Amino acid sequence: MNELYNPWPWYIAGPIIGSMVPLMLLIGNRRWGMSATLRHVAAACSPIKPPHLRYDWKKDTWSLLFVVGVVLGGFVAARFFPNGDVSNLSPRTVDAIAQLGFNAPHGLVPAEAVSLSQVATYRGFLMMVVGGLLVGFGTRYANGCTSGHAISGLSFLQWQSLVATIAFFAGGLLCVHVLYPVLF
Repeated sequence: MNELYNPWPWYIAGPIIGSMVPLMLLIGNRRWGMSATLRHVAAACSPIKPPHLRYDWKKDTWSLLFVVGVVLGGFVAARFFPNGDVSNLSPRTVDAIAQLGFNAPHGLVPAEAVSLSQVATYRGFLMMVVGGLLVGFGTRYANGCTSGHAISGLSFLQWQSLVATIAFFAGGLLCVHVLYPVLF
């Protein structure tokens, strides 16, 4: 029974994620992702309606349940199924993290990298605030987020999703191998 609480292998988790696409088709939706839901929230709550927020957001209220489910699922998993160190990092990775000045993580991310005290530093501000703004801008500019493009967009063979997904991966590789070592 303990295996249920550990991260599932790709050959189980991948098909579960992939099954969302036909499920979305069955209920009549071709687009889903976190950024689309944030757009619906902005359209519902914004007192001033710029042109990109003037649409009937009420027909997509199901996506709010999607986000609530993701948040609740994360809470339930963390609260009721704790399994300690979920990262299973290799010793080489732990050594590389130590060379950057971090302790070995007790999860997926070193606590020093995401603590509130780190936001007050130059590096923390650059990574969290400026990085967050760039992610938000990129999501809006690409007309979707990584999950929306890589899962549903590629499933529908959309050219712009292929380009966006390649750009996401290239940007991630650039940040990890070039920008991250410069900052740390």
